[in-house]
Order: sequence, then structure tokens, then C-alpha cells
Amino acid sequence: MVGTGRRGPDPGALARSCSSLLGWPVVHQEPGTTVLAALPGPTFLVFRLATVYRPPVWPPVEGQQRPMVHLDFRVGDLDAAVADAVALGATGAESQPRDHGRVLLDPAGHPFCLVVDVD
Repeated sequence: MVGTGRRGPDPGALARSCSSLLGWPVVHQEPGTTVLAALPGPTFLVFRLATVYRPPVWPPVEGQQRPMVHLDFRVGDLDAAVADAVALGATGAESQPRDHGRVLLDPAGHPFCLVVDVD
């Protein structure tokens, strides 16, 4: 299995936003925890409640909360994927270090990238 986790003040809402973006179904939910899975397959994302939560700072700044996990998602149409993510609650990060990708922040402030393949 391949898995990673995200923490935030509302794991269910964060998971639903990511589920809509990725098309991955919620496969488990209990108080404080929601799990998405890429079916069929061994990849999953776990969203857990963090009662004391500080969103990470992007790009990283010394002494500030650092991102714990950074996810990159390959997309076919960057502009359309960014529009979809924003419609689901993501926001664009100020720092955009790549021409062929965009850094966005999910509703809890975790950075993630949408990236197109370049030949």
C-alpha cells in the first residue's frame, strides 16, 4: 500500500474537496478521520483531525510551520485543472516556481501542485 496523510481542522471537508478534485471515493469515515482511495489500487489518502492546527507556509520560511507532505498531480490541461481546484476551494499560492505547473493551497492551507508533462 502507498499512503499519506493530511491534517486539518475539518478532515471530512478536506477529504471531500480532494475527492472531487481527484475522483477518488471516500472509502472510510469515522469521527476525526476520513480516507480516500484510488480504486482499484493500493494508493490512499488519510485525512485526520488536528485540534491544534497551523497551516503550513509556502514557500517554506525558517521558523514557520513547514509542509509535511507535498503532493504533485499530473494533469492534461493546466488551466482547466487549476479552475477545477479553485472551484473546490483551493487558492493559488503567491510563489509559482515552475512554468509547467501551479502551486495551490487546499482549503486547510496544505500546498499541492498541478503539473503538466513537458517534452
